Amino acid sequence: IMSNGDRSVVSLKFNQDQGCFSCCMKNALRVYNVDPLAEKVHFDFEKMGSITKCEMLGRTNILALVGGGSRPKYPSNIVVLYDDIAGRVFLEIVLASPVKAVKLRRDKIIIATLTQINVFSFPNKIERLFTLETRSNPLGLCEVTPILTAERHLLVYPGHKIGTVQLVDLSNTEAGVSSTPVTLNGHQNELACLAINQQGTLIATASTKGTLIRVWDTLKRRLLVELRRGTDPATLYCINFSKDSEFLCCSSDKGTIHIFALKDTHLNKRSSFSKISFLGTYVESQWALATFTVPPECACICAFGSRKSIKIFFVAAICLDGTFHKYVFNIDGNCNRESYDVYLEIFDDDEF
Repeated sequence: IMSNGDRSVVSLKFNQDQGCFSCCMKNALRVYNVDPLAEKVHFDFEKMGSITKCEMLGRTNILALVGGGSRPKYPSNIVVLYDDIAGRVFLEIVLASPVKAVKLRRDKIIIATLTQINVFSFPNKIERLFTLETRSNPLGLCEVTPILTAERHLLVYPGHKIGTVQLVDLSNTEAGVSSTPVTLNGHQNELACLAINQQGTLIATASTKGTLIRVWDTLKRRLLVELRRGTDPATLYCINFSKDSEFLCCSSDKGTIHIFALKDTHLNKRSSFSKISFLGTYVESQWALATFTVPPECACICAFGSRKSIKIFFVAAICLDGTFHKYVFNIDGNCNRESYDVYLEIFDDDEF
């Protein structure tokens, strides 16, 4: 996504199946298909004003938008629900404070503010079901099981104590009632990133230290595997599971996309010192199966596409500097660029 002046990119977000992504710019909003790469929706400033957040509802015509930036049409404490087929806003949800994140499901809307998670019914009789208090959550960290056919329907968000994660069962919710949250002691530092798989059976957590990613079983509430991104502290931007939960990818300000195996963890690399017990957990954690590089110190999101064959998979990464990267990898750890890195075109021809 090419950045320049008022058209620079503000935020990027995949939809629930990771087959599309939204691109919020200072002066426009666009939605792209990942494979093949193609623009699907295009709004300019005159229609929406400046938008800072866009959440898609799968591949449907419904978008949740949050205004902000230099010339917003809507204030930052309002979530706007927009119907792209009808070409109109059909609902505005007003919060008491600025919106940090929005999550859509076909039956619920979840809105995070600095210290609250608000859960609304959707699409019929849209009303606030309940509100959960959190510790200060400036990143708006919260994840929800994306599909209605999942094994477990969970809402995941930061707990009250530093480094903790809370899980709330969404399978039986009604106005004013929520299940008691379950707490996991995830990290010693503040949370920086959360992810949940398609079935709601696994979550991944990372802290502000950014060296480790921990994957948890949500039913048994236990740690399954510890994945090492690196040894130096880093800012993690994104974690995503593959659709079948066989792999996990992450991005950070180090400019490297890491790909880990989850189903067959023996595929991950190990430290050559892993058999020396007194060295502790540093060498017990697993290192990436495969990696590839993107521009360093540039915020980036990454996700898995549909597998190319039984043994070949692909990962797409999109960065705020406007670059789109697509790599294929196999279970042997070989990772290669499938096509040349490209810029997503966000300018009209007459602007060059």
